Amino acid sequence: MSQRSKDTAVGAGLGAVAGSVITGGTTAGAIGGAVIGGVIGHENGKK
Repeated sequence: MSQRSKDTAVGAGLGAVAGSVITGGTTAGAIGGAVIGGVIGHENGKK
């Protein structure tokens, strides 16, 4: 697994947890957080 892939996976995982916490445990919050976190992690991996 490349470093960029790892960054994406970590970002998605952290985003899912954060999204779930922020929205009170909703599935939509977890999914939205995972998507946003994955994108941030992917972009961060470019550097």
